[in-house]
Amino acid sequence: MKPAKVVILGAGYGGIVTAIRLQKLIRAEEVKVTLVNKHDYHYMTTHLHMPAAGTDHHENARVAISELINERKIHFVKSTVQQILPEEKKVILADETLTYDYLVVGLGSETETFGIPGLREHAMSINSINSVRFIRQHIEYMFAKYKLTSKHKEYLTFVVGGAGFTGTEFVGELADRLPVLCRTYDVDPALVQIINVEASPTALPPGLPHDLVEYGMEVMRRKGVQYKLSTAIKACESDGVLLGDGQFIPAGTIIWSGGVRGNSLLQQAGFDVQRGRVRVDDYLRSFQYPDVFITGDCSIVMSPEGMPYPANAQIAVQQGCNTARNLLYTLRGKPLRPFAYDYKGTVASLGRGEAVGILKVKKVKGKFAALIKKVIDARYLFLIGGIPLVWRKMIFKQKITTRNHHVRS
Repeated sequence: MKPAKVVILGAGYGGIVTAIRLQKLIRAEEVKVTLVNKHDYHYMTTHLHMPAAGTDHHENARVAISELINERKIHFVKSTVQQILPEEKKVILADETLTYDYLVVGLGSETETFGIPGLREHAMSINSINSVRFIRQHIEYMFAKYKLTSKHKEYLTFVVGGAGFTGTEFVGELADRLPVLCRTYDVDPALVQIINVEASPTALPPGLPHDLVEYGMEVMRRKGVQYKLSTAIKACESDGVLLGDGQFIPAGTIIWSGGVRGNSLLQQAGFDVQRGRVRVDDYLRSFQYPDVFITGDCSIVMSPEGMPYPANAQIAVQQGCNTARNLLYTLRGKPLRPFAYDYKGTVASLGRGEAVGILKVKKVKGKFAALIKKVIDARYLFLIGGIPLVWRKMIFKQKITTRNHHVRS
């Protein structure tokens, strides 16, 4: 009997965890697993705000896929997915076509612009290793450009659209980074502005208690962050943003973190989608195509209360574990296990030594919350790469921290 063919699209949280768990569970010749990703590395999206701001190196946010998978059990293909053909059980890549018996879609998200004119053309997003390298270089370029002109104060104005998880964590790191840049380029710190624009009436990740939100915003304000809440961005231009109240803010740097949607390939393939995401059954399978499992930002998982869970790294990791197990149960003719989301809490970084969050029902803030954030990051590294990966990243992080300390001194 030929081994079943499983194709995993995307090496994000859901995809890479599915692959890692499968390689631990499968028997020899039981299944042929192919992992497809456009890069030869896995990156942690929850870490990207730091290299984007320049407070950490982008290498600390990624891991080579070859270090995570057993290539005797998982065949890795570095390529870009062009098309998914669920009726034919085929995936069209840039340079070949794959067939499958079971498909796992973990292609991640795309930026949601909500139709705001100019946003796609003029704003930058924190969504990949390449994007954060560009943002970091752009920020430093703005300081250098200001020193050449000494007239255009807008070069030192940074507008961040969206004050949710990504926006908050990026703003916290950026506020820590700017004093260093001011000393490096001999710029008066009073000329620099960070403006966080948010359409909803409150900042920080949804679901945090009011007192933690107030604490987090006060930390940010002490760092110099200005908030414009209950204010939407109406249009984005090359030299600034137009707000819903008619105010135009001239800015040399515009970062958009106001929302994401599922991968457009799913809609193109004929899946029923809502903002690019597919509602899945209790086992994370498409209702239309039971041989297709969908994880992460591409999936909609409903809570017992009938509300969709937020798409985040925590749920994607748990989906990866469940998907791997149910793939094996399917192949072995065993009853599948329903996916049950185990919410462990939320911790958002506010920059160096500060964070706020809630663990189950316990509130945490300040240095203790920042420590918890580091533990969460280390736990994920241990999950995918064991102690050697945690140790290597800790050493690399220490070197970067030491170097940055010397720069600040």
